[in-house]
Amino acid sequence: MRFTLPLSAASFAACTLAAFVAATAPLHAEEPAAHAGQLQTAAVPAVMEKVVDGFIRPGYRHFHSSASALHTSMTNLCAAPSESNFIAAKAAFTEAVKAWGHIEIVRVGPVIEDNRFEHILFYPDRKGLALKQIQAAIASDDKSYTQSESLRQKSVAIQGLGALDYVLFGTGAGSLPKDKSNFRCLYGAAIAGNVDTMAATLSSLWDQPGGIQDAWKKPGPDNDTFRDAPEAVTGLLGILVHGTEAVRDERIETFYKPASNKIAPKQAIFWRSSLTFVSLSANIEGVRDLLTKADVASLLPADKRGIVSNVTKLADQFINTASSITPDVQMAVTRDEDKAKLQSLLKDSRTMITDLSDGVGGGVGLTAGFSFADGD
Repeated sequence: MRFTLPLSAASFAACTLAAFVAATAPLHAEEPAAHAGQLQTAAVPAVMEKVVDGFIRPGYRHFHSSASALHTSMTNLCAAPSESNFIAAKAAFTEAVKAWGHIEIVRVGPVIEDNRFEHILFYPDRKGLALKQIQAAIASDDKSYTQSESLRQKSVAIQGLGALDYVLFGTGAGSLPKDKSNFRCLYGAAIAGNVDTMAATLSSLWDQPGGIQDAWKKPGPDNDTFRDAPEAVTGLLGILVHGTEAVRDERIETFYKPASNKIAPKQAIFWRSSLTFVSLSANIEGVRDLLTKADVASLLPADKRGIVSNVTKLADQFINTASSITPDVQMAVTRDEDKAKLQSLLKDSRTMITDLSDGVGGGVGLTAGFSFADGD
């Protein structure tokens, strides 16, 4: 298997997937039918085509559209500051967060090349680097922070959706609807322009004929991405499993992990804009939609396809629960009702991971003594 995962998102996952390939290499040579016994190989081409044309490409196009709208809204706010333009910019930010969250689960391919993922979203910030750098940028008079091209050459911590979350919702954001040519606003517009550029690049790369989309649709011995159908399906399951793991490990347990006495709401993603649970829901919606739009169930023997329905039901339950939690994370972690719901999110995400790894993965014969999950 030759696809990779970003270490910032799932370093353990990358190692375990590599171990899986090494462990099963002799099986390819000595037992060529080991995978084919359960994997419905004939369904693989149609599934991979749906992965690309039904989920990935539309997902990046939608993200590009929302990022462009965000850039326009920020530009309008800077040119004509007003309360209505401020509200419009924040609304556009919300839509961009949703669109990114949906496609963010695809942590393979062009998005992990040239640090594109981190340019769009630098999170989690384990060393606490971003806030000081963002505040320093806003306090400076350096015009290089107000141009997308020059901003792109600086630290990834100050040029993505996380940075724009601070610009629009952090301390001092009240100046945005009042002051024309506000340096903070111009910096925010440059961030939005950078995100727009990244989104456009990703959409273009996936739309390009003969490029990454063909590599995903046509596994084969001369394909540097997937050499055969089992590798392609393993790559698909990797997206699903590790996308769900990231929600649990990097999104929820970053700020809420009672077993370790960790309650840190200000470490939650998008806590300033109260979009934490919107982002979580978008991630899980992405997992659910990839499962259904790609018809992953068709890869399984008929008697094992029910596991996919189990996962989609858990995803719906997760989304409904997340949407009912108090949006203000600082308040949510103090309320018993919301804490119970956070526990439900952890439980549902864990079960989803097991069902995807052992249920779907095992159902297509790709786990044989190995789990995609991290065992936590």
